[in-house]
Amino acid sequence: MAQTTRRRTADADVVTESEISSETSTATKRPWDVVVWNDPVTPMNVVVVIFKRIFGYSNNKCTQLMLTVHHRGRAVVWTGERERAERYCVKVQVAGLQCTVEEAAS
Repeated sequence: MAQTTRRRTADADVVTESEISSETSTATKRPWDVVVWNDPVTPMNVVVVIFKRIFGYSNNKCTQLMLTVHHRGRAVVWTGERERAERYCVKVQVAGLQCTVEEAAS
């Protein structure tokens, strides 16, 4: 937003324009996805246990996510704020699975 100010001087009118920054802490934060990629080495039941331990999901949800990863090659396993998504991603990687963080589609 630009703000225009007029001042009268002895010689003429002086017009100055200054930019006002309107950054606010209420700006909407875009969500981020934790994406787990297919791993042909790790047994399926181990993937279910990893999801359950890290995300606290039910056995049925973990199984569904594991099957999505297995059949589609990837699955979004969690969506939310970026910092938390990055922490989850590191935990999944430490557990031995391939994982990335991506900006969620709008």
